[in-house]
Amino acid sequence: MKASDRRNDVFELLRSSERPISAADMAVKFGVSRQVIVADVALLRASNIDIVSTNRGYILESNIPSRPSRLFKVSHDMSGTLEELNIIVDAGGSLLDVIVNHPVYGDLRAELNISNRRQVSMFMDKMDLDGNRPLSLLTNDNLHFHTVEADSEEDLDYIEDMLAKAGFLVASDV
Repeated sequence: MKASDRRNDVFELLRSSERPISAADMAVKFGVSRQVIVADVALLRASNIDIVSTNRGYILESNIPSRPSRLFKVSHDMSGTLEELNIIVDAGGSLLDVIVNHPVYGDLRAELNISNRRQVSMFMDKMDLDGNRPLSLLTNDNLHFHTVEADSEEDLDYIEDMLAKAGFLVASDV
């Protein structure tokens, strides 16, 4: 098999898969080394094919399943930050960002990408370092928003319920 034919076959394999495929599995399928597959993927990427590397293998970006997300409007003082973040990750959510509406600068957004307690702990450690404070303290009422992603709408409903029970959820004006 010619290298260009194999690369086309690698692309077709990735195009037809909804799950990541490891370079080792593709190497066995095509009778080459894993390093050859890694090089093939690099060449495919160089030809503007969006291939994402994951811890389970390669997948086309267009085949990555989207997860439902929801914007939560919340408010709490500094002491509620740890509890709020842990509620979200413990319920299976991933905090994508934090957004505050600043009276002068308008909407300020910072990426968080927090999805487990270890990342919560690391975030809180950074917050404590040199006296850093959450963006929500830039507002008069500690009001802020989080975009949260989860595996299902039911998970997002559960997160919403838990944030409400903890007194963090703010009723939306809409």
